[in-house]
Amino acid sequence: LTEVYSSSPALGRYFRSAQVISFSNESSTVIYQLVFSVPPSTEGFMENRMNPDFIRNILRQYIYDED
Repeated sequence: LTEVYSSSPALGRYFRSAQVISFSNESSTVIYQLVFSVPPSTEGFMENRMNPDFIRNILRQYIYDED
């Protein structure tokens, strides 16, 4: 995840770290925390750029590009 978000043109400058919070071998589930350092609130920044769907889509696009 560190490579994905640090190299992202959209989020790379804001990305600080990724940390695994929880891991389950039984269900192959990983819970992780992403840390971003964002500028002071600007109109629409948090709603658009830091939107959870937008952040997930960056990971999805990275996975698609790798295939």
